[in-house]
Amino acid sequence: QVQLVESGGGLVQAGDSLRLSCAATGRTDSNYIMGWFRQAPGKEREFVAGISWRTGGTRYADSVKGRSTISKDSAKNTMYLQMNSLKPEDTANYYCAATSWGFAGPPRTTGAYDYWGQGTQVTVSS
Repeated sequence: QVQLVESGGGLVQAGDSLRLSCAATGRTDSNYIMGWFRQAPGKEREFVAGISWRTGGTRYADSVKGRSTISKDSAKNTMYLQMNSLKPEDTANYYCAATSWGFAGPPRTTGAYDYWGQGTQVTVSS
């Protein structure tokens, strides 16, 4: 089992920055792929960014590409999402996820991930 705990959400203004963190505990190993998803009210959960723990390879959704950076600290078993130039449409509950399947790169679908955190709310006011 893997436990994921997100932090770093909050209420910010458009144009501000935030850094989300996801701490992983339990049976983690270097073959994991981890990702960030978000879900706004009335919408489906969508992929934001992902990172391969072993290779460091990353993938981003077009909606955040160029404004966000996903990274990891292997020593702390923690993943980060730095989001800049935030927009009101970035408002959502942000979830951390992990998968132990041997994908070539971070998958974009929720069904590919085995473990999920409880989420952290990000609200961007205009």
